[in-house]
Amino acid sequence: MKDEYLHILNQFDLDDQVKEIVPFGNGHINDTLKIVNRDGEARYVLQRINHLIFTQVDILQDNIRVVTSHIRKKLEEKGEPDVDRKVLTFLIAKDGKNYYYDGENYWRVCLMIPRSQSFEKITPELSYQAGKAFGEFQQMLSDIPEGVLQETIPNFHNMEFRLQQFREAVELNAAGRLSEVQGLVDEMDGRAESMCIQERLCREGKLKKRINHCDTKVNNILFDEDGRVLCVIDLDTVMPGFVLSDFGDFIRTGANTGLEDDEDLVRVQVDMDIFKAYAKGYLDRARSFLTPLEISLLPYGARLLTYMQTVRFLTDYLNGDTYYKIHKPDHNLIRTKAQFKLLLSLEAARGEMDDFINQL
Repeated sequence: MKDEYLHILNQFDLDDQVKEIVPFGNGHINDTLKIVNRDGEARYVLQRINHLIFTQVDILQDNIRVVTSHIRKKLEEKGEPDVDRKVLTFLIAKDGKNYYYDGENYWRVCLMIPRSQSFEKITPELSYQAGKAFGEFQQMLSDIPEGVLQETIPNFHNMEFRLQQFREAVELNAAGRLSEVQGLVDEMDGRAESMCIQERLCREGKLKKRINHCDTKVNNILFDEDGRVLCVIDLDTVMPGFVLSDFGDFIRTGANTGLEDDEDLVRVQVDMDIFKAYAKGYLDRARSFLTPLEISLLPYGARLLTYMQTVRFLTDYLNGDTYYKIHKPDHNLIRTKAQFKLLLSLEAARGEMDDFINQL
């Protein structure tokens, strides 16, 4: 057990004796540890916040404070039982903040939610439950006044910004790879105008920003022993955004029959059963606050986020692999091709998706 971790934990008022500190989860951004007490029970989660990505920790942690307290109040008002298992609880450090800065790193502690589980593989039933979970999450936060939450990663799902980065990478051609991928560059350019609808509609006053999760993967939901939803977790990217992005990112990750970096493109296509189940669950909870325009554009959101990720992988490949971790020299190109194949599948399914949303 590292003395460093014990020193950090001593900055928080833990009501239990620490026996063991072990790595926990498979996140790629923050360092996460599980705190086990003397009875062998996992009681707390300790995280070192990656302040290279989340550069404004005060904003990040204040967003989380607002979101968790807002959800807790809503659950208590509804008379929900077992509230502590249905919203994350972060401990307050001795200096009064919900994190601790040791001079080099930022740390936070939250209660471990007991008797919970998460899933990596998706099924239609799980997709339906996930849709309800993220839809209800957005619904509970839909009355937070504009301006209360700030962006933890500016322009995270801003397509115009991502295209600006892409065009700069093409112009610079830092890694000398442009000629190799010119065909893919042309495909991205050909879709660029149609993929900036969110920003244009927002400027026209037709599409508003809401509170988004911005990482809508099934493993960011905790379930109880019987497979019922407990709560949405991983709140670092909760910030203002467009609901099309949140909906679309789940379809991009959850409804892909292949892998994000699949080299066998035959395996990559959209699973319509997953799409339909998620859309039904999501609208069961989110329909109450969405506009007709937002609902009609949900399938577009799936194409948008897949296009956006294709652009981001291709941008990084052109830049010489400076952002995403790679495990082979052409990893970002493999990712680009796999995401583009998924985009083609989503484009082919556009009519079926639109019809299903209209029926709902």
